Amino acid sequence: MSVKNAMTADFLRSAYGGESMAHMRYLIWGKMATEEGFPNIGKLFEAIAYAEQVHASNHFKEIGGTTADATVVAGAVFGPGKTVDNLQGAINGELHEVEQMYPVYLNAAEFQNESGAKRSFHFALEAEKIHADLFSQAQNSAREGKDMELESVYICPICGHTVLNDAPDKCPVCGAKKEMYKKF
Repeated sequence: MSVKNAMTADFLRSAYGGESMAHMRYLIWGKMATEEGFPNIGKLFEAIAYAEQVHASNHFKEIGGTTADATVVAGAVFGPGKTVDNLQGAINGELHEVEQMYPVYLNAAEFQNESGAKRSFHFALEAEKIHADLFSQAQNSAREGKDMELESVYICPICGHTVLNDAPDKCPVCGAKKEMYKKF
């Protein structure tokens, strides 16, 4: 079902563009981190790239067919750097989404009674909070010249919830079962 309100549709397109770009940027930065000697940080980037793909897909679904010719513009950090710098770019992007973008988008969707957009924005907001924290932990390790300590990263394919080392029995955001989580 597509959205009824132009503002919410614009916000969904904006979020779709931003999440799509984050997906690709994190895949590139993950490969760079691995090449720089931080394979676990590389794994974290790869896993969170998948979570961003989940968010982009959710937003795309909610846009529906009504915006096929719309331009999608998203601002973000570009270019390769050292892993510590790339992590700062990731942290800045995640904090922008948590502190500025998704609260506004979510409020608009609530005000306009757009239940699908509200769900999509809520899922992304909750995951981005975790991503900012995980990227900060990774950056602290990389600053010391060490890789992040982790066994695996689990991502919920419904909402993008992200957790290290073991998936919960039930996703705390969307209720998905443990078996559904994707392991990296």
